[in-house]
Amino acid sequence: MARALKLSCPTCKKPVTSKDADFPFCSERCRLIDLGKWASGKYVISSPVTDTDDDVDEKS
Repeated sequence: MARALKLSCPTCKKPVTSKDADFPFCSERCRLIDLGKWASGKYVISSPVTDTDDDVDEKS
């Protein structure tokens, strides 16, 4: 049996379907709000993840 996913707009949390024109958003307005958050620096990517295997090799 296929499970039905309940998708919601990341901005306003209204339900959306993958066939909507503005998917994953419910409207152009929500899409632009999200773009504005990226442009203003509200969304940031945390510090880079370091690979612990590299640290072990350097100490050997």
